[in-house]
Amino acid sequence: MTKPTFGTHPFLLGFDELERLVERTARTGNEGYPPYNIEQTSETGVRITLAVAGFAEEDLSITLEDRQLVIRGRSQPESDARTFLHRGIASRQFQRAFVLADGMEVSGANLENGLLHIEVQRTAPENVVRTIRITSGTAGTPTKAIS
Repeated sequence: MTKPTFGTHPFLLGFDELERLVERTARTGNEGYPPYNIEQTSETGVRITLAVAGFAEEDLSITLEDRQLVIRGRSQPESDARTFLHRGIASRQFQRAFVLADGMEVSGANLENGLLHIEVQRTAPENVVRTIRITSGTAGTPTKAIS
């Protein structure tokens, strides 16, 4: 006996994309670097803040790839002229990804005091009410009865 998956439940028609989205989120493999905060800034606004000390603006990139917000940091090559007695500041490359729901839009980003702030806003969904006309005809025959 196989266990039904989330997308195969009979009351959830057309939600198979949501199951793929959950699987993709679980596979992102974010190991905790760089640390980040997510805060509610308004009823429809969210701010994602990443601690990116040591990274300049040109070392960072933010892309939106199929509803997935991806932040990448590229570290500059170190010169061998410096000798560290203790090295506690991480400067490795990173990639951090966040999956955005439908209707979420990135409205801006800024780098200030080693913190990268990304502003995300939820757009108000359009409230659509449709009336479906019922027609008589042969069962199983598709008709264009949606207005």
